[in-house]
Parts: sequence; C-alpha cells; structure tokens
Amino acid sequence: MGFSEMDLLASAAAGMSAQRSVLDIAARNVAAAQASTPGHPYARLVAHLGAGAESSGDAGEAFDTPADSLDEAAGGASAAVSVRSEPGTGDALGEMIAVLDAQRAYEQNASIFDTAKRLAERTIDVGRG
Repeated sequence: MGFSEMDLLASAAAGMSAQRSVLDIAARNVAAAQASTPGHPYARLVAHLGAGAESSGDAGEAFDTPADSLDEAAGGASAAVSVRSEPGTGDALGEMIAVLDAQRAYEQNASIFDTAKRLAERTIDVGRG
C-alpha cells in the first residue's frame, strides 16, 4: 500500500500543526525563564510528540488544563502533543535553542508540504494531458 499525494499533504500539515504547538510552548518557556528569579523559578512546559501522546510519568506532573488552552490557541489541531510541567532552571539560552529546534522542524514539514503540493499539481497536469 502506497501513499498518495493527499496522504503526504495531510502528514506534513499535521507535522506543521504539532511543531507550531511545540514552538508556542518553547516561546512561553523563554519568556518564563527570562522573568524568573532564583527565589521564584518558573514552571517549564515540556512537549511530547506522538500519536496519542500521553504522559509517561517519568518526570514532572501532568499539566492538563493549560494544555487544553494551548491546543485552542494553536487551532485545536495538536492532538499529537502532550504537555507536562516540570521545574524550570532559568536557562533562557537553553529555551531559545528549543525554539530554534521547533522552528527548524516546522520548516522541514513546510518543505515536505510544498514538495507534495508540487507533486499533486504535476499529477493533475499529467492527467489533463
């Protein structure tokens, strides 16, 4: 069984949606890290990607209610992203690296989407000719 152009488009769009949620979480962590003080650490959010992503219980506490509001802010399409809370270290540089990683992953999914779109357009052109 092979993938059609539409399957590829849907997969890339789902990846972009998930990475946008991860990017939103990472940006929130940057702001929280910059605002934290040694006496007042921040609650760092950690995103876990995967189909039906669930909390593994290995670190931090489940962070249910704000994850729902993050999903709504991200368009409600981030079902493959689960969010956990853990104590933050105040490391804004580390949080900025997470932002760059999420941005890079989003761009990779956007590139795949663009390639699939061009493939679908060519398939339509061949069908017309």
